[in-house]
Amino acid sequence: MIKENLEKIRATLPESVTLVAVSKTKPVSDLQEAYDAGQRIFGENHALEMRDKHEVLPKDIQWHFIGHLQTNKIKYIIPFVTLIHSIDSANLLEAVNKEAKKHDRIVDCLLQFHIAMEETKFGLDMDEARQLLDSEAFKQMQNVRICGVMGMATFTDDEAEVRKEFKHLKDIFETLRKDYFADQMQFKQISMGMSDDYPIAVEEGATLVRVGSKIFGARNYNV
Repeated sequence: MIKENLEKIRATLPESVTLVAVSKTKPVSDLQEAYDAGQRIFGENHALEMRDKHEVLPKDIQWHFIGHLQTNKIKYIIPFVTLIHSIDSANLLEAVNKEAKKHDRIVDCLLQFHIAMEETKFGLDMDEARQLLDSEAFKQMQNVRICGVMGMATFTDDEAEVRKEFKHLKDIFETLRKDYFADQMQFKQISMGMSDDYPIAVEEGATLVRVGSKIFGARNYNV
């Protein structure tokens, strides 16, 4: 069913939106099936799991890290990661920059913002983002590149609330682009929307949607 699921989802996405297949907890055989169906971008939220899958799967896969990244795990993914969606602190960005330097890489990153009502979600607020982007430390970072923003909406059936939160993230993106990245073409990504709410995210300006269960089925929580 993975191939059929992918085809259904792709049919709903405009060309301007990239599908990240969220493969966390899924076995390599499922990822290979999606790969054989043409999927090349996969999202993982555990560094060691991502490293292990990268070692055995085709090398033209683009790996996106989408979960909360612990600084002591950065080293496992920096050699190959394509995009880190979840930069939620200045310290984390600094640690990524430091590790990327060791590998002579410039790693693309998104700033994660807290847009949901749930307190448990990670992310920056606008003041913290400005503090980070205005800092001397950030100006010295040569091995990271900020390419946009990421956010997770509240887990709710209230579509109006979800839409409001996605609109808020788009506003944040526009403000940052105007104030900090006006002349930087790479600042173009808005990562928002998951299996249950990605159609709303697309309507509100997402460029990356992170879809897991609608492709692979329910998550394996015991992994």
